[in-house]
Amino acid sequence: MAKGWESKSVEEQQSEVREAHKPAKPPMTPAEIAQEQCRNGLELSRQRVMQQLQAACNPNHRNMLEKALADLDERLAKLG
Repeated sequence: MAKGWESKSVEEQQSEVREAHKPAKPPMTPAEIAQEQCRNGLELSRQRVMQQLQAACNPNHRNMLEKALADLDERLAKLG
């Protein structure tokens, strides 16, 4: 049993070494950061609307939420 734990530790150490030698991503430009923040905000809004839609009982409220969801999907598609 000790041998199993030992080999797992070695595997983890080797994995850490491989991760340390991977080239780092180039830093994001301010425009890329702004776009990523916008996308994250839209995705969070979409999740909130989806949760509200699942709980909505009133047909008018459901209709409003479905339109909001379609708008969010369109805006996310434009971001790429």
